[in-house]
Amino acid sequence: MSTSTPTAPVRTDWSLIWAARGFRYFFFAMFISLFGSGMNFAGVSWHILALTHSTVKVSYQVIVATAPGLLIPFIGGVLIDRYDRRYLGIVLDFARGVAVLATAYVAWRGHLELWHLYLITFITGAGSAMYWANVNALVQEVMPASQFTGANAAVLIGVQTGMLFAGALVGFIYDGAGIAGILGIDGLTYFVSAWCLYKLRSGYLSPREHLTKYPREFSTTTEATAEALEIAEMPEVAEAGLSLAVYSDLKEGFSYLREQPTVRALGITHSILMAGVVSANILVVALAADILHAGARGLGFLEGGWGLGAIIGGLLASQLPQRLRMTLYALSIAGLALGHVAMPFITLLVAAVFFQVLFGFFRALSGVVAQAGLMMIVPRHFMGRTQSAMAILTTILQLLMSFALGWISQQLSIFAGFALLALIYALGTLSAFHARNLLREQNS
Repeated sequence: MSTSTPTAPVRTDWSLIWAARGFRYFFFAMFISLFGSGMNFAGVSWHILALTHSTVKVSYQVIVATAPGLLIPFIGGVLIDRYDRRYLGIVLDFARGVAVLATAYVAWRGHLELWHLYLITFITGAGSAMYWANVNALVQEVMPASQFTGANAAVLIGVQTGMLFAGALVGFIYDGAGIAGILGIDGLTYFVSAWCLYKLRSGYLSPREHLTKYPREFSTTTEATAEALEIAEMPEVAEAGLSLAVYSDLKEGFSYLREQPTVRALGITHSILMAGVVSANILVVALAADILHAGARGLGFLEGGWGLGAIIGGLLASQLPQRLRMTLYALSIAGLALGHVAMPFITLLVAAVFFQVLFGFFRALSGVVAQAGLMMIVPRHFMGRTQSAMAILTTILQLLMSFALGWISQQLSIFAGFALLALIYALGTLSAFHARNLLREQNS
């Protein structure tokens, strides 16, 4: 099995990153996509809480959004490693844009019901289950390996800048245009994102074209199946061949992960981090409503503070010396654990926003370091399946955590919910230090 030998990344050269025309389009695609998605998620969460006054119902939204990630990444990872990642992103953006605009129209006509919100959340969640693994793998195609850290930092900054603007505006737009306005804006952003991906580069590029560089990228079975598919005349033969090819790719991906303990450790830690970030939205909504009594605009300030901290964290992560990266990576997750213990005792909005800035900072720093580390280790032809495996684990954790946090917050207290979240981040801290130790052993 071919692997990549990790090397110490050099300092980020921002001029090299922004000189790449394709990356500029990629950056704006991430910015506009997360602007709409961030506004959608926060607006829908607030609308559900306003309608039902139930944190459990809000947790259902998170569950519905993440449930598709239990199945879709299995086939998604294979598709990402077989077909042009740019076109996959365009198709996913277009499909979600149509669905969200249709729901916005239903809301505008005054016929929106709770099940409509859960349905559109499921549809966008199904697309996201493949989309983010796809775009994370796409970064490898638009930037040289020496700039992976900076490219990941720039992508995260684009994502969080979009969420920052979304968080700052969501409360005002919700009060002025309602949920129909929120959904309408989100639907349009998908089409802008698809256009940016289309402009990223021209032509068709498949990961299979790197066979000369990675001679064992595909098994003999996979290659033979591909040839059979090209000449097969009977549909059932082609269908059987495709199933065999998918199975072969899945088996090869799992074999790779079994042989890479460092990749597994980084992936587990990152999954805990991402599951905590998404499911924490349940608690943040309840905090704004029940403890801070700040309304939709207060929720917007909390979301905006998180985005601001993430931008700062992404900028700092891109310039960290190699010797400090993994240590700060683990300490950042420890900071999330400690901060969420204190969060429910805060009664002032400005203090809560400050803590959200810290949380965004910690998440960005640890996320950039983890993704850059994976890109230095994982060969391009395995990145789609690696990212998809992480997405599946993240989904499982999100489902469990979302239901647990919603139920505990409603049946016990919001303090107990934050305590559980802190405990989960503490487990992530242990996993992060384990990943750091494995990398040190591997590089020594």
